Amino acid sequence: MIALSLAEIAEIVGGQSYDIPDPATRVTGPVVIDSRKVEPGSLFAAFAGENVDGHDYALRAVDAGAVAVLATRRVGVPAIVVDDVQWALGALARTVVERLGTQVVALTGSAGKTSTKDLIAQVLQRKAPTVWTPGSLNNEIGLPLTALTATEATEHLVLEMGARGIGHIRYLTELTPPRIGLVLNVGTAHIGEFGGREQIAQAKGELVEALPAADKGGVAVLNADDPLVRAMENRTHARVTLFGEADDAHVRAENVRLTGTGQPSFRLHTPTGCSDVTLRLYGEHHVSNALAAAAVAHELGMSVDEIATALSEAGTLSRWRMEVTERPDGVTIVNDAYNANPESMRAALRALVAMGKGRRTWAVLGQMAELGDESLAEHDAVGRLAVRLNVSKLVAVGGREASWLQLGAYNEGSWGEESVHVSDAQAAIDLLRSELRPGDVVLVKASRSVGLERVAQALLENSTEGEVAGR
Repeated sequence: MIALSLAEIAEIVGGQSYDIPDPATRVTGPVVIDSRKVEPGSLFAAFAGENVDGHDYALRAVDAGAVAVLATRRVGVPAIVVDDVQWALGALARTVVERLGTQVVALTGSAGKTSTKDLIAQVLQRKAPTVWTPGSLNNEIGLPLTALTATEATEHLVLEMGARGIGHIRYLTELTPPRIGLVLNVGTAHIGEFGGREQIAQAKGELVEALPAADKGGVAVLNADDPLVRAMENRTHARVTLFGEADDAHVRAENVRLTGTGQPSFRLHTPTGCSDVTLRLYGEHHVSNALAAAAVAHELGMSVDEIATALSEAGTLSRWRMEVTERPDGVTIVNDAYNANPESMRAALRALVAMGKGRRTWAVLGQMAELGDESLAEHDAVGRLAVRLNVSKLVAVGGREASWLQLGAYNEGSWGEESVHVSDAQAAIDLLRSELRPGDVVLVKASRSVGLERVAQALLENSTEGEVAGR
């Protein structure tokens, strides 16, 4: 963060200073919410959670080097006391971003946000210093924490914005007003909380509504292949750039194909020229993500050749997202266990099949959470798709939702040993350890709450010589 004095911070957040020997002391380290991550010069923001109260760690944070604590009560160490720490963190982030004048790129969508954010970051980093959301810290706490890592040298701030209801993205855009807003897609992730795809579209579209007008430099980057996203051009005063495979997309892909290892290759078209791209990532769904990244980079002045080179060299930055590792015995583990929704499940299954041509393929799948009344139908559909794609074996892991996955496969014609339902991750591990053969390809995927990354990790134990691809 830019070095602000404690007196300046207190004024920005409307707080009262207590036990601060010198208000001119500056925050020169990161703003953190975990006392274990404190560095010399940090500001520690104390949040009171359901199980842990950050205020109880105030002394530990100061002993570790924090110059003060942002808190809702006096804590016996230097502190700036406010009514609402979350609001104060957001106010501080907005002030820092405004003072820096950094180009803010914000993106949202039902699927692919993190992968696309990672692509954008790697492309823009080649042009100028860039800060981006780590992992999926895309909420009302993670977003300001990311923004506060920007410095005077930062030219691009790439922020992923998540939403679990109407108004969430609007709030995030007020913290860090974007100049460029990207909407990837409108799917069924969290549909149980929103109530329908139209409501999801309403929430995602809050991003383009927050953009400056075209004459003020605002740019809305929209997916031309998703009708609900494309319709958002009527909700913004910003200039609209379309990406996708549609003929009228400003940034589009032609001659899309997959390499023998399942990596997409295509001809990238932009308003200023064309160039060939072969991604290091796996699965055709990454073509859309790459086009979105290319559209943003084009708007920020990069040439088509620069963009194509950067995309072709970009890897996976975030863990457990199509993380591909080959064991010494030739078994390939695809760890995509960070999260799951119907769209990403379908994309991952297709990627598995593309990677596994001529090899046995295993889909180790678990619950897709937060689907509400659509849960039965969506799990059934994924099970059926695994059969239609000729996945060699489906292993459905968990309780009711996993049984629906297996039932869908059964009703599609998967009998005998082609699909199996197991109770938990350990049962899946035991099954795979006993049945995997050299050359097999294993996809592991479920919602984060299921914790199926344990399956992938267990299968890689004692296989430390394996090589991670797509990095």
